[in-house]
Amino acid sequence: MTTAVGEPMIRFRAVTKTYGGGQRAVDDLTMDIDRGRITVFVGPSGCGKTTSLRMINRMVEQTSGTITVDGQDVAAQPAAQLRRSMGYVMQSAGLMPHRTVLDNIATVPRLNGVDRRAARSRASELLETVGLDPALAKRYPAQLSGGQQQRVGVARALAADPPVLLMDEPFSAVDPVVRDELQAELLRLQRELAKTIVFVTHDIDEATILGDKVAVFAVGGRLAQFATPEEILRAPANDFVASFVGRDRGFRHLSFTEPSGLTVHPVDPTVLSAATGDVAPGWRLVVDDDGRPIGWLGPDQRPTGDRFTRADLIPGGSLYRKGHSLRAALDASLSSPSGIGVAVDESGVVRGILRPAEVVEVIERDRAGLQARVASGEPAVRG
Repeated sequence: MTTAVGEPMIRFRAVTKTYGGGQRAVDDLTMDIDRGRITVFVGPSGCGKTTSLRMINRMVEQTSGTITVDGQDVAAQPAAQLRRSMGYVMQSAGLMPHRTVLDNIATVPRLNGVDRRAARSRASELLETVGLDPALAKRYPAQLSGGQQQRVGVARALAADPPVLLMDEPFSAVDPVVRDELQAELLRLQRELAKTIVFVTHDIDEATILGDKVAVFAVGGRLAQFATPEEILRAPANDFVASFVGRDRGFRHLSFTEPSGLTVHPVDPTVLSAATGDVAPGWRLVVDDDGRPIGWLGPDQRPTGDRFTRADLIPGGSLYRKGHSLRAALDASLSSPSGIGVAVDESGVVRGILRPAEVVEVIERDRAGLQARVASGEPAVRG
C-alpha cells in the first residue's frame, strides 16, 4: 500500500524503548516525518536520537508504540527485508575492506537479486552522482580518504533507489572542511532525488544547515521540540532547548531570514586592467575585466607603476547575493576590510554595496516585528 503524497512518510506513535532495569532510552515519542524532506534528530549523548533512528529499520526493536513507514507497520515486516528497502549510512562508512568501491556500492542491489552486471552498472552511475572520480571504482576502502569513504557509503545507500535514507552521524569523523563539502553534497543530492532522509547529529549547526525539520531530544529520550530550524533558533520551546542551541542563536537565526527592505547601493569600482595612478580618496573596490571583485585598495594605497596589480590589493570578505539571508548580508559587511559589504549577481559580477548600519537597521526591524507577532499571539514563524 502507498499513502497519499501529502501524508507523512514515517510516523512514530507513543514509541518507547526500555532497556534492562527499566531505563528508558526513548520516552513516548510521537512525531510525523515529512515525505521527501530532511528531518534531523539532534541532542546530547544518551538522549535517544540514534535509538529512534534505528527503530525505523528495526536494528533496535521498540518496547511499545507503533512506527509506520509509508503506511506499513515496521513490526509486521521481516527485518532483513525492511532494512534492504532503506538506505543506511553510518559514521565510519562501514565499507567491506575486501571489496572494491564498485562492489561495495553494488552490495544491496545484489542482495535484492539484481545480477552482477546490472548492479555494477548502477554502482558506476552513482560514483558520479555522489561526486567521485570513476577512476576510484577499482580501489579498496583503505586506499580512500575519509571523505571519499563517506561518499561511497552514501552511494551504497542509494544503490537500490530507496525512498528512505537513514544517516547516523555520517560526517562526524571527518575534518571540518570535508564535513562542509559533504553537507553541501547531501543538500545537492536531496534537491535532485527528494528522498525522505532522517539524519542524526549531535551538532546543532549541522542540524540547522541540513534539516527541513529538526527534532531536539533531551536526556531520557524525550522529544523537547520538533520544528523548523528557524523556529527552534528564534523561539526555543524551553530552557533545555535554549541552552542546547546556545547563546548565539539570535545570530544563527538570521541564516533563515531574507533581508526585506535591504538597499544595495550603486558603486563605481575600479577595473584592474584600465586603472592608472589617480585614485579617489577612501576605499576603492577593484574588479576584473568581467566586473567580478578581486580585492580592495586602501585609502593611502597607490598602484605599482601605471597599473594596479593583485599584489597591491587587500583581499575582500564574503560576498552577498540577492536572495541570500540577513546573516549573509551581515557577514559580507563584517568580513570586508573596508567595512562595506559587496553584493554580486549570480555570475559574481558586482551589483553594488551594502552599508553595515543599514543591515543592522533591517535586523532590528525584523527583531521588532518578531516581538510584536509574539506579543499579539501570532506564531513566531510564518508559513
